Amino acid sequence: MSSLNVLLVSAAGLGLLHTLIGPDHYLPFIVLGRAEGWPLRKTLLWTFVCGLAHVLSSVVVGALGVALGWALSRMEQFEGVRGTMAGWALAGFGALYFAWGLWRGWRGQHVHVHRHADGTIHTHSHDHDKVAPAPTHEQAVHEEPDHVRAHRRTVWTLFIIFVLGPCEPLIPLLIVPAASHSFWGVALVATVFGVVTISTMMVTVTLGYLGLGALRVQFLERYVHALAGATLLAAGLMTQLMGL
Repeated sequence: MSSLNVLLVSAAGLGLLHTLIGPDHYLPFIVLGRAEGWPLRKTLLWTFVCGLAHVLSSVVVGALGVALGWALSRMEQFEGVRGTMAGWALAGFGALYFAWGLWRGWRGQHVHVHRHADGTIHTHSHDHDKVAPAPTHEQAVHEEPDHVRAHRRTVWTLFIIFVLGPCEPLIPLLIVPAASHSFWGVALVATVFGVVTISTMMVTVTLGYLGLGALRVQFLERYVHALAGATLLAAGLMTQLMGL
């Protein structure tokens, strides 16, 4: 029982540390939530969904590794490959998003915010180089399917990246109770690690989202998508090059 308590405390501590030192765990949701005009509750919803997928994917890898008789070194090697794929995928997604945002800002587009009754915020833009009037409410509603498709592409790309992203500290923690065939031990360790990891992600995203919302700079509003893409690119590169 004392060894299990040590594992649970270690799982909580590593879940907290693993999340805080990994900017890829929270920066994507902060910058995309603000750039896409998501309300805080939608940003936190996708933070939770992606965080849960992030933890469960490593639990599945650990369970399969134990079932197949893999050594710890082999599972860590496999997790390393997943981490490399996730890091470069995030960097690539950020680079594409940055290029699109830069092109959009360079064309002189101005963003108009359209808030729906359910709290969802849609952004609609017009080009200052043209004399066409800003879209009416009816036009905005008519254009909504394009916005929905873009939103789906963004969130599901982020979801896939988090499925690929491993929780490296979790695998060694699961090996100990798994070696003694303790199902409840494995479940408790995974649960504690997951709860702490996801809770830390959501608290950090909330603080960052509210802090970023306090900035009111016209340049930032015009190039908000480019800045979000640059942040995603930086987070992916930091994950890869600095091992965060």
